Formats: sequence, C-alpha cells, structure tokens
Amino acid sequence: MQNTIKPYRKDTDDKKSQVSRMFNKIAPYYDFLNHFLSLGIDTLWRKKAISQLSAVKPKNILDVATGTADLALETCKQLNPEKVIGVDISTEMLEIGRKKIAKRGFENIIDLQEGDSENLSFESNTFDAITVAFGVRNFENLRKGLREMNRVLKQGGQLVILEFSKPRIFPFKQLFNLYFKYLLPTIGKITSKDPKAYKYLYDSVQAFPDGDNFVTILENSGFKSIQCISLSLGICTIYTGRK
Repeated sequence: MQNTIKPYRKDTDDKKSQVSRMFNKIAPYYDFLNHFLSLGIDTLWRKKAISQLSAVKPKNILDVATGTADLALETCKQLNPEKVIGVDISTEMLEIGRKKIAKRGFENIIDLQEGDSENLSFESNTFDAITVAFGVRNFENLRKGLREMNRVLKQGGQLVILEFSKPRIFPFKQLFNLYFKYLLPTIGKITSKDPKAYKYLYDSVQAFPDGDNFVTILENSGFKSIQCISLSLGICTIYTGRK
C-alpha cells in the first residue's frame, strides 16, 4: 500500500533510493516551500509535537528523518537536552541542517548523521525519546522502521511522530483536497524544479495508514499507551507512545 508509492514511478530504483534522490534535488527549496505552502503553520505543528515531551524531559534524543533539522532545533529550544542525534538519507538536506545548527549555536548538542531509518546504527535501548516529523510515510518498509525505533528506544522511553493525515470534516475535506492535489503540486513544481516531488507528497499522504490504522501498526511494533492529537482540522496528527 503506502510502501508502493514512489516519487518517480517509471524509475526502477527502490523507494528508498528515489526518496533520497528527490530530497537531494529539492533541498535548497524545502524550508521555504514548507513554510510558504502551509502559511507558516508547520512551525506551530512542530512546537506542539515537541511539547508532548516536556513532562518527561528527555536528555538523549534521536530525531529520525531529520531533514534540515527543524524538529531537532525545536527540541533544543523547548527541552534543553544534552544530546540530539538526527539521521537522514539525504546528504543535501543534512548539509543545510548543519548550517542552520551552526547559525543558532547548537553544534555541541545536535549531531546530524547520514543514516537509514530502517537500519539504525545505534545499540538497543540507547535513547530517552525518539521524534519524527513528516518522515514515516517515506519509509520503504514502515513496520521495519518502527521496529527499529522501538529497538533503540529505552524501556519507558517516549516516541513522538508528527505526520500528515487526511481531513474528514465536510466541507474542509473537499476544499483541502483541491488545494493539496492541484494547487500545491503546481506551486511546488514551479518553485522546486522537480515536477514529481509535490505530486508524490499528495500521493504518499493518501496512501498512508493514518489514524486508527497507524495506531494499530504502532501497537504491533511494540509501542503502548498510544495517543493521537489531531491538528488543524485533521491536516496533521501527532502520535505519541511509549516502549
């Protein structure tokens, strides 16, 4: 289902390779388009996601699919952690993230590493918390990626996932779908120079098993005490759980 959706459908490369190539291509435009196309609301979504960790005060955090490190930076602002490691398969996104980290003076706290979210290079039971923003729907094997996160999370550690979901309220659902399916890809195509990237965004969100379906997958991947927080009339959802 979700795993069959690829950015470049006629290409024979696997999804992981295509996603890496796509993000390398759009990296220079990624932050601008995120803020522009969401009218800046994506910043508030990240703040809300990280605030879910305020009660547990994690010191050692893994940010999976870190991209340009926006969530890692928000983690430092809110939680004052000792260490945040961000992993991503896109080298160009990571390079932009490192420049942002240096500009904000967090080089001693945030460490960005090239890495595969489905084959994490860390020992089991390493991290107090794991965060992911808009990344899990890009996994080639969703369940494998979630099991890997469960493996490297300490017992009792907390997972926070921020991901797009599908609005279900009439008429907002219909209006948002028009924007998401037609207008957003057109703007993204013109601005990012990659006609496939923002078409893939729409397709991957439609295929993603959001809501209760994703809760079931999280439970089957070893997480418990799972909660869902719907944002902006269902455009996004925060999922939290514990190992």
